[in-house]
Amino acid sequence: MSIQAQDWPKYTPALPAIVPLPTTPDEAETRRRYYLSVHYKFALTLILALAWAVFSYSLARGWILTLSAVEGSALADLMIFGIAILPGFMNAFLVVGLLFDRRPPRRRFALGDLPGVTLLVAAYNEEDSILTTLASINNQSYPAPVEVIVINDGSTDGTMERLRSVSYPWLQVIDLKCNGGKANALNVGLRHATHPLTITLDADSYLYRQALRRLVERFLSDPPGTAAVAGAVLVRNSRQNLITRMQEWDYFHGIAAVKRLQSLFQGTLVAQGAFSLYRTDTLRSVGGWPECVGEDIVLTWAILRRGHRVGYCEDAIAFTNAPATFHQFIRQRQRWSRGLIEAFKAHGELLFHRRMSTLFIWWNLLFPYMDMIYTLVFIPGLLLACFGIYWLAGPMTLLVLPLAFLVNFLMYAIQSRMFRAQGLKVRYNPLGLVIYTLFYGIVLQPGCVMGYFAELLKLRKSWGTK
Repeated sequence: MSIQAQDWPKYTPALPAIVPLPTTPDEAETRRRYYLSVHYKFALTLILALAWAVFSYSLARGWILTLSAVEGSALADLMIFGIAILPGFMNAFLVVGLLFDRRPPRRRFALGDLPGVTLLVAAYNEEDSILTTLASINNQSYPAPVEVIVINDGSTDGTMERLRSVSYPWLQVIDLKCNGGKANALNVGLRHATHPLTITLDADSYLYRQALRRLVERFLSDPPGTAAVAGAVLVRNSRQNLITRMQEWDYFHGIAAVKRLQSLFQGTLVAQGAFSLYRTDTLRSVGGWPECVGEDIVLTWAILRRGHRVGYCEDAIAFTNAPATFHQFIRQRQRWSRGLIEAFKAHGELLFHRRMSTLFIWWNLLFPYMDMIYTLVFIPGLLLACFGIYWLAGPMTLLVLPLAFLVNFLMYAIQSRMFRAQGLKVRYNPLGLVIYTLFYGIVLQPGCVMGYFAELLKLRKSWGTK
């Protein structure tokens, strides 16, 4: 069963007018004294990143000329740009953007003024985690009406029996007899949503304290036109094995930093299904979640295409289970890569919107090229370098390392400060950090390339893992 636009309820709950509590004189004075407009920050960040790219290219000219003698000048430029120049530009943009980023404080709201929310939880074979997920929702103490709709998507294990064993007053369960996929399950739940804000949560995720309230307050505090806010998703099972230890740093560092930067410049590109907030009326106006493997990115781009803003709340945290086997990890990243191609197919016109976030759309357009260069050129180049042949990987490759170290240091400092503010402590995981730093790309990029080709060749799609 699939939900069509005409099947949405005729009445969509409106977001009530909510007036924040007045800011204190000290808060107002601080904002005036240190304010620099986002457009100025964007311009300066772009100029400095481009300057670094030009500097890097000038230093790499000798390397390019050496490679040109073997491969030709056009192919040499194509290779070196993918290996060093573009990654350096992106790292420089991240460094400068993170230095400029000053998260605006969430406005304060009276307890009775926060709007009601609907949580949608699509569950397929989640008997081991669904009850702890519901318990984390119950512990939120959100000071407004909450309804939780769990859609059992044709589970073949004991998920439904676990759901029958609890009796939370806010819980509704929809039991779909046949598995129809995550998008369909969420659309079924959306049809029953009765509150102006809808939040999605994976069935194996655990909400940290005050996550709901922080996510809603960030939405209410963000600029007008915000239609969705992505929460912060971190790895819950990072102690399980080396695969999950490695991913802990990707979620803690890379994913969080990119979302933070995109939010600063008015356009987070993925409000991930694991934990994100949306305006219910916006969800219904774009037709809900599309039937595809990358339903969350395609939905987010549909929202951006309507001219809305998508934000990010770095301290509204959900801990989720990351893939615990190499096969599951590769399947997940293939699905994410296929989702990127699906998003371009459905909403490629975003490349020509005059918004700051358009830079990140072009940035994503470069990922398939960079991943292919890394897989087909740089990894073989590393093997050649072991035998003293430095055509593709050599001393000039080190150009990207200083900024890579700097951006990782900044990400760690920013995330650690956020953790301390919430009473959390960064787990001791040096082995995972070493594997993430040295070998993550060697595993990740080839998997992404397989995902791109799978989508372009229209191979069979399946949800697989998150």
